[in-house]
Order: sequence, then C-alpha cells, then structure tokens
Amino acid sequence: MTIEASLLACEETVRRVDPDRYLSALFAPAERRPLLFALYALNHELARIGETVKEPMVADIRLAWWREAVEGACDGSPRNHDVARGLAELFARTGAPLEPFEAMIAARRFDVGAAAFNDLGSLEDYADATSGNVMRIAARILDGDRVPDYALLRQAGTAYALAGLLRTLPLHAARGKSFLPQLLVNQGGEKHAITQIAKSALAHHAAARSRPKPGRAFAAVLPATLVPLYAKHLAAEEPAPADIPLYRRQWSMLRAMVRGQV
Repeated sequence: MTIEASLLACEETVRRVDPDRYLSALFAPAERRPLLFALYALNHELARIGETVKEPMVADIRLAWWREAVEGACDGSPRNHDVARGLAELFARTGAPLEPFEAMIAARRFDVGAAAFNDLGSLEDYADATSGNVMRIAARILDGDRVPDYALLRQAGTAYALAGLLRTLPLHAARGKSFLPQLLVNQGGEKHAITQIAKSALAHHAAARSRPKPGRAFAAVLPATLVPLYAKHLAAEEPAPADIPLYRRQWSMLRAMVRGQV
C-alpha cells in the first residue's frame, strides 16, 4: 500500500470517529492536513483500547504494540498498518520528538481496569497527557521548529479533554469505568463532581483564551473553542441531551478562526 493510500485511510478514520478534530484540521494548510490526520488516527487507536478491552494485561500488550509501532515509525521502519505508515511520514516531515507520543501512550493505561483518580488535579494531568500532547504534536506539525506556547497548549488540551470526558461519561459507565475523581464524589456525589469538572474545563478554556494568539498553530488548538458550547449543552436539564449538531460546531470554529481567539 502506498503512503498516499495510508494517509487517506487515516483521514477517513478521523472523519468517521473524531468529527471535531477532523473539522479543525480542515482549517490547517492543505499540505499539513494528512499529518494531522495520522496523529488523530493514532489518538483514536489509543482511546479505542480502553473502549474495547477489559483485561489490563491485554491493554498492556496493545499499548506496547503501539509504543513499538511509534518507535519504528520514528526510525523510518513503520509496521504494516496505515496509522504507523502515516506516522512515519509525520516524523520524516516534521522531526517531531518521541516524548509526547510516549506520554500519550502511558496515560492511556488508566483507561482499563479499576483504577480511579483521587482528585481533580490527577484528572487534569491525565487530560493534559492525552489531549494536551495531541495538541503539542499538532502544533509542531503546523509551526515547525518554532517554540510553542506550552501554557496555551496545556490549558486548551486540558479544557477540551475534560469537556470530552463529561460528554462520554455514560459510555464509560456502561463498561464499568469512572473518570470522576473520588474526592469530588465523596464531597457531594457524582453530580457535584460533574459540576466541578465542567467548571474546571471552562476555567482552563478561559486561561487558554487569555494567551497570545497561536498564529500558524491555531488549528492545533481549535477543538478547544467548542468547550463553552459543550459546557452549556451539558448543563441542560435533559438527562441525556442529543449531541450538538455538526453545523454549530463548524460555525464556532469558523468564528474562532475569524477572531483569532480560542
């Protein structure tokens, strides 16, 4: 299979399973989009482990497979997988470091098993290690060797991950997994914990918005512009409100790009 075909396969995966990041990538320069899709496809593969695996040992094996696949892609010897081949192109064209990829993979170990976060700070660290690192790598793809605004990327990544976790709580609960910090639940129950996480997501979004405009790396943090929209939606009285229509998310991203503000 050619690299072009592998990159197209990554794009199709992201379009199907991660519409927010797919939309955000469309605001990036055309020549950079395939690399973003390879990154976002990897993020999906890592997240899918927690969604499909129940045994921690099996999760460890799959995470180890992806860790080795990423290392091989970095060395120019990708495994026979569309995402691995896409990552090899990403490394070859950007010189991205391995560290944020390794942190993403390590953080996903939490997704399987009975482990729980003790406090909000631990959940925020997880959010940064997953979504924050996705944004760090995306910023490298879009802005080359320029030193990124790490504070912006941490705040935006954490905000988006927290909002995303709140949106998927029912799915995680159905497989017996909770992302709610135990201290918050003990203080006032699950509803209290959800409220505090939503407040934290909005606070991180506000902090990201206060940072200087991200310039060429804007598409990397663009998903975070949806956090206020999601927070408002989650505060609706309905127990399970329908998801936000795609056109509203598109409009929010377009408005953010025009304003140049997360």
